[in-house]
Amino acid sequence: MLTRLGAAACALVLASFLVGGLPAADEIKSGPQVGERLPGPFHPLNFNGTGAGKKHCLYCEHGPNPVIMVLARDVSEPLTNLIKKLDAASEKNKADSLGTFVVFCNDDQKLPGKLKDLVESAKLKHTVLAVDAPVGPEDYKFVKQADVTVVLYVEATVKANHTFKKGEFKDSDIDKVLGDVTKILPKK
Repeated sequence: MLTRLGAAACALVLASFLVGGLPAADEIKSGPQVGERLPGPFHPLNFNGTGAGKKHCLYCEHGPNPVIMVLARDVSEPLTNLIKKLDAASEKNKADSLGTFVVFCNDDQKLPGKLKDLVESAKLKHTVLAVDAPVGPEDYKFVKQADVTVVLYVEATVKANHTFKKGEFKDSDIDKVLGDVTKILPKK
């Protein structure tokens, strides 16, 4: 028979286990999650790259290769810094066919001008910028509360997902995102 102290200790351990297994109250899930397969093709309007000026499937273009896909609401300084580093990562890992693209889910009429300026000012060589509807690609579960969702995948299977609410994505998060690139590159 358990004593009161023993019962209290058991209850505390059980409560810690249950709470520890649940996501934080302010944590959000957006986009395909780790272990899930991507839903498939979608056709955003591309601003640079091989599909510049037309609706082009970046998912299809990269096939089974390792990819860093970003779904974002708007251009920000930390996101611009991430985009520059994604482009550098693509250059560094081009032998492994690392693909990078950013799909802005926004219907702001000023966005195309911002993206054209960003392509030029950042001198993007590899990272494609594109625009899709505010809800994001169909079946990709880009939730309204998410401002930036970064999905790292290979062979259409998600290996890492980083999601940030509006104003949460900071320059300090870039290294966390790029630290997961090894999860999608071939083992050497």
